[in-house]
Amino acid sequence: MTVLEETTGEPTGEPTDARGRVAELHEIRAHAVAGPSEKATAAQHAKGKLTARERIELLLDPGSFQEVEQLRRHRASG
Repeated sequence: MTVLEETTGEPTGEPTDARGRVAELHEIRAHAVAGPSEKATAAQHAKGKLTARERIELLLDPGSFQEVEQLRRHRASG
C-alpha cells in the first residue's frame, strides 16, 4: 500500500512497487519497438518505402545499433 492509498483509501492506478514499474517500462519499450501502428507501416510499404527501423537494420550490422532515449515522446499536439 502506498502513502496515497493509506490517506485516501483508493489505489492510484499506477504501479507502486519496483516490479510493477519495471513491467510498465517493458511494455512501453515494446510499444516503442513495434512502431506507430500496423496501418502506418502498411502505408509506408505501399509507398515503396521502409520504416526507419527497417532502414537502420539494412545500414548497420545486427546488434550494433544502440538507440538513445528510446522512450522519449514528442510534445507536438497538432
